[in-house]
Amino acid sequence: MLKNPTPQQIAQIVALYITVSSLLVWGVLEGVRARFELTWMFTLALLGIALFASAYLITIFYLRKYIYRKIKLIYKTIHKHKVSPQEKNKNIDVRENIIDEVEKQVAEWAEQQQEELDKYKAWAEYRRNFVGDISHELKTPIFNIQGYLHTLLDGALEDPNVNTTFLKKAAKNLERLHIIVEDLEAISRLESGELMLEIQSFDIHALAAEVFEDLEFKAKQRNITLEFKDGASQGFKVQADRESIRQVLTNLVSNSIKYGEENGRTRIGFYDMDGNILIEVADNGLGIPKKHLNHVFDRFYRVDKSRSRERGGSGLGLSIVKHIIEAHKQTINVRSTPGLGSTFGFTLKKGS
Repeated sequence: MLKNPTPQQIAQIVALYITVSSLLVWGVLEGVRARFELTWMFTLALLGIALFASAYLITIFYLRKYIYRKIKLIYKTIHKHKVSPQEKNKNIDVRENIIDEVEKQVAEWAEQQQEELDKYKAWAEYRRNFVGDISHELKTPIFNIQGYLHTLLDGALEDPNVNTTFLKKAAKNLERLHIIVEDLEAISRLESGELMLEIQSFDIHALAAEVFEDLEFKAKQRNITLEFKDGASQGFKVQADRESIRQVLTNLVSNSIKYGEENGRTRIGFYDMDGNILIEVADNGLGIPKKHLNHVFDRFYRVDKSRSRERGGSGLGLSIVKHIIEAHKQTINVRSTPGLGSTFGFTLKKGS
């Protein structure tokens, strides 16, 4: 017996059994009388052929009908598009192992359903966390503003020793709210693909120098030196959206100043990688523990939450940086060791 017969083979076996059984019975009954005459043997052969053909056609007809009904029920479950009966029936090739093919399609469907379910669960968890993170981030400045304003309205407005201080603190918290909303809007544009990149060729060294100049005052407040690494003093042409990359460099350098050690340094280096240029922003600050490295680009993720909120920011900066680099179809990574500092590196296509 065949291990996995096709419908055609099943029909042939059934027809053969019917034919042989019928001919044996008829032959026993008629053989003795006919004494193996030539005409009798010819009739026996013709009858055998006719029986085999009839049995085969009838069997294959009912097999096709049975298989069609079963496959139709399966297709109703696993197919999202409608298929006409003619197409379904046409798809039944009796020469193929239909059961194996259907099992394969069902297995693929089940795997796809599981992938979609896992993806849905991941997105549901992501949305829950995101909503929770937004609520938490917005709650602190709103609560602070509310407290300052109510204190002023309750009489402190007339007290010259506190009124200006409270108003400044309320204004500072409003600025933080504004930053969070702007960064959320930027994330939304990046994820929806609304950000249109204006790709052009420009000197990445010149852009980095502009960023250093913009952040020079901020660096001096913490006595942090901004400089280029050895071999990075010459120009390197890249193809990218200049303003988006300015935002990336500004964020990375600003973070290195904000969270780096006082009296430290922030250095930018460039490395030729044939078709790409690797840009690295390195500091000699506190560094990031290993358990946090896989999450530094997540929304609202903070290595040191108390210090991060104290020094401002929305917690979305590195997430925006990652989205911008990925919009350029490039990669960004981080290397860090506590006590030695951190290095953020990203690639851009080489310009001409």
